[in-house]
Formats: sequence, structure tokens, C-alpha cells
Amino acid sequence: MGKITVATQWLEACAGCHMSFLDIDERIMELLKQVELTSSPLTDLKHPPQEGVDVGILTGAVGNEDEWAEAREMRERARFLVAMGDCAVFGGICTMRNFFDRDDVLIRGYVENESTVDGQVPCHEDLAPLTRYVKSVGEVVPVDVYLPGCPPSADAIWYVLGELAAGRVPKPERELLKYGLDGA
Repeated sequence: MGKITVATQWLEACAGCHMSFLDIDERIMELLKQVELTSSPLTDLKHPPQEGVDVGILTGAVGNEDEWAEAREMRERARFLVAMGDCAVFGGICTMRNFFDRDDVLIRGYVENESTVDGQVPCHEDLAPLTRYVKSVGEVVPVDVYLPGCPPSADAIWYVLGELAAGRVPKPERELLKYGLDGA
């Protein structure tokens, strides 16, 4: 079997999941023997190729119109879609915005913030409008594999990619899903 193609994208997220991906460390060289990384936030290529990929990985929640479009594009172009990290799987901390009116959030963040002087809510054609609610990836598009964690461990990411490269659908077990300072 040849290399599988993988595209990644982060949506409304902190980049912690992609940092955890890099924490695979020297195993990344072994992974690259099985995987061709076509596009990612870490490269100049930001969108999955039009001809599609075997695996698409989305991290982060969906909270603006561009992120909705990016999630749909990844789903359309990926044979398997992985929602990686708590924001992608559950909506994560990003969904705290859902308790407030979207306009009030922008005013608080850009006008009323204690560190802001003469602030105004930014408005530009390059800034995507916020959606009314922040959603998990699975609430926007069908997901094949869920990998929770904040962020998921490098071992969990290694396992998922290894299983997909071998042509198997991964089923992360409890020992790979660790939370908290003590790893429990």
C-alpha cells in the first residue's frame, strides 16, 4: 500500500493540537514514510487539494462563516475526517461565547476591554463574520473519527494516523485519552 494523503486545518483554536502533532518528535520521520502531508496550517498550502485526500484532520470549533466553509471543504475532499481535540470534538472553550449575544461579545472584546483605548469593533472584508453560535465540527459536517483531548497526546495522534495509514479505522482506547495534570 502507498502513502496516504493527509490534510490538516485548524479552525477556532489555539494551535495546541497541531503543537501536539509536532510532539511526535523523531517519530514524525517514520510517519512521513507512510503519510504525505498535502496541506496544513504549518505549510504554505492551506486547503486540501481539489482531487481530495485520504484523511482530513480538523482542529478547533466552528465559529465564523469562513470556518463553516473550511469544514465543508475538508469534508468534501477527505475520505476520512478526523475531529481532533476537544474544541473540534465537543466545541470546547470556544463555545463559552454561546452564552452571550454575538454583538455583545465583540463590543466587550474590542470596545469595553480594560486594556482598550478608543476601541472599535473591527470591520473589514477579510474578517469573516461570526456565526450566531460556535459549534463542534460534528455539528457542522459528518465526522468519521473523534480524537478528544486538550490537546490529544502525541501518542494518541501517532496511533490514529498509524491506524489510518494501515487502512484501519482507529478506535482510541482509554489509555490514549488522558486529561488533567496527572494524566488521569
